[in-house]
Amino acid sequence: MGEELKVIVFSLGQEEYGVEVDKVRTIERMVPMTRVPKTPDFVKGVINLRGVVTPVIDLRGRFGIEEAAYTESTRIVIVAYGELEVGMIVDAANDVLDVNTDNIEDPPEVVGGIKAKYLRGVAKVGEDRLLILLNLEEVLNKSEIIQLEQLEE
Repeated sequence: MGEELKVIVFSLGQEEYGVEVDKVRTIERMVPMTRVPKTPDFVKGVINLRGVVTPVIDLRGRFGIEEAAYTESTRIVIVAYGELEVGMIVDAANDVLDVNTDNIEDPPEVVGGIKAKYLRGVAKVGEDRLLILLNLEEVLNKSEIIQLEQLEE
């Protein structure tokens, strides 16, 4: 019997994704952002989150999914990676689920056009629900983290 993994569920288009609850600091509504020049297109800017300058990336842009207009349900999921906190723009934050690690399989090479390196696995939830678990280490790869850390200085 595997361990229970608690994940925050969010959506991008028709797909549902998950990231471990212990990596999520907060979930925020969309707020105005300050653009930062010379950053990749998927880095949408920085926000002042309770006195902390936090870089924000658009996961659609990061994964090469066609961008969509932000709506009332668009959220910024603030995740912690090491010392760095980064906001990830998602279409909606939906749920918190317990996933048994026995139900997590290695990701196929490509899921919905997203390369496997960004994915930790695919979890089967219930009878016919699949949840794509993110590999935050790759979503925010080291060279980009260095770029983002420089934004904070």
